[in-house]
Amino acid sequence: MSGAPGSGPAGGSTVNAPRVLFVCEHGSARSAMAAALLREELAGDVRVTSAGHDPDPAMSPLAMAALASAGIAPPEEPPTALTDALARDADLVVSINRSESLPVDVPQRSWNVSPTPVQTPEAAQEVRDELAALVRELAEELRAEHHRRSAVDGPHAVSSATAPARDLVPFGEAVRAWFLISLQTFGGPAGQIAVMQRTLVDEKRWIGQQRFLHALNYCMLLPGPEAQQLAIYTGWLLNGTRGGLAAGTLFVIPGVVALLALSAIYVAYGTTTAVTALFAGLAPAVLAIVAQAVVRVAKRALAHPALVCLAVAAFLALALFSVPFPVVIVAAALVGWLLGRLAPHTLRSRGGNGSGDSGPPPLIPDDALHAERPTGRRAVKVLAIGLLLWLAPLAMVALLSSRDSALTQQGLFFSGTALVTFGGAYAVLAYVAQRAVEVYGWLAPGEMVRGLALAETTPGPLIMVVQFVAFVGAYRDPGGLNPWVAAFVGALLTTWVTFVPCFIFILLGAPYVERLRGNDALSAAMAGITAAVVGVIANLAVYFAVHTLFERTTEYHWGPVHLDLPQLDSIRPVALVIAAAAAVMIFRARWSVLRTLGVCALLGLGAAAIGIPVS
Repeated sequence: MSGAPGSGPAGGSTVNAPRVLFVCEHGSARSAMAAALLREELAGDVRVTSAGHDPDPAMSPLAMAALASAGIAPPEEPPTALTDALARDADLVVSINRSESLPVDVPQRSWNVSPTPVQTPEAAQEVRDELAALVRELAEELRAEHHRRSAVDGPHAVSSATAPARDLVPFGEAVRAWFLISLQTFGGPAGQIAVMQRTLVDEKRWIGQQRFLHALNYCMLLPGPEAQQLAIYTGWLLNGTRGGLAAGTLFVIPGVVALLALSAIYVAYGTTTAVTALFAGLAPAVLAIVAQAVVRVAKRALAHPALVCLAVAAFLALALFSVPFPVVIVAAALVGWLLGRLAPHTLRSRGGNGSGDSGPPPLIPDDALHAERPTGRRAVKVLAIGLLLWLAPLAMVALLSSRDSALTQQGLFFSGTALVTFGGAYAVLAYVAQRAVEVYGWLAPGEMVRGLALAETTPGPLIMVVQFVAFVGAYRDPGGLNPWVAAFVGALLTTWVTFVPCFIFILLGAPYVERLRGNDALSAAMAGITAAVVGVIANLAVYFAVHTLFERTTEYHWGPVHLDLPQLDSIRPVALVIAAAAAVMIFRARWSVLRTLGVCALLGLGAAAIGIPVS
């Protein structure tokens, strides 16, 4: 039906039917075709309107003939002129071959159809075939939504296109894509973000470059693994809340399973010569990987000497003065905000933003807003459910064990850590290592590096290393439980309290952030944090280098200055040689992280096999 929104086909009542508006950028043949096809699919179950910015009142005679030859009845009325009022009256807007969404808070989706002019029967048939497949899929979603609402609210329930419109791509297809992405998430946040960039932006074109970068900037401001948060955000944009939940969960499941298995192997066989040699090769390789992370983030973040100074200040604050990590992050955000107000030129990136786009328009244009409106009621609901799910397992463990048990301490510590892990795993592991080793005694200093080496060999966020910390710590201090039961409970509890906040942050804040795109103050604070993260990662590299390359260290204190310096006569030659080899593989040969770790593991095993001490 291509007339007014309230009209319907003969013999069918559409009082309670959803209203679907098809919009074309130029002319109206495609929108008229789509409207006619959907009308035939659903008869009286939908009200359809077609419109264009500059519709031809009579339509082209060739287009009319082409419609008829393709088996589509010509519209009873010419497509109407597109207005905001017409769009706001719709339950769902489908834009065909348009580069921008409409500026209205109505669920929208975008279809890319053959651009061939509809002026011949052959061209009309080609366009019709493409539209027919898309229309059938839309009709199935609308029917399913109608049946769902009828089952819940009764046969006279008012149907709505809102729910299916949130699935801007079919949910099953999105789940498959996220699962495949989750199997490729090696190499830390840089590699994980690159995988999503290639899959979602470049190949599938489900999201535009600027929209992707805006989501990434918000995730960089949040505590927790930014790559997983970016997956949750993008999943929410594509499929609403269930899309965000699916994307974020799939992003971590392969790593959780793999690291549980590796942690169990480490606990069971970690004292054997083979396992010791394996880690003797892996741990030095991590030093080169962390150094690469410093270089990558520095190239992106330090575009001005002022930001270089901020990174150096963050490094010195952590390495020399032991300033608490959260204080460093808050101070960096404040400095970034001040630079944005007083010297905004210091925050401009080198060159372009790399957002040049080629190919068909993305499914979610950069200037489109998600249809879900931010409201106080929604925020309270998300926060209440999220906090309950986050803290309930911890409360249960505390009640069943004791407040002073290792499991409860792990749950409390990593719940707090989840709120301060700005910049991803590299940025917070020095803090985690200090507390886990020196305060709680869950690990020895060298074991933290081994845990990171394990995390590097598995897919998923590197902060997953906290699962290894909890597994080993709970195994060694199980309380009244079987050590293996305590280890698995500790690992799963730690994983839960670490990652659930990511879902809360995104589902709570994303609707608001979508309306803050281009906010200069937010971008300036993010630039300050990103610059400080360079210094934080550099501090982590120094911490790992000291404890990997040397057997013993000595602490020195001069007033506010605190240093942990290596004893030079305790150097580990095998570790030094493997670290140098890993640096060549990473920086000169440009090998992947997984390939580098594999070769270094073989080097460690080879050194042990010929009798060279590796411990």
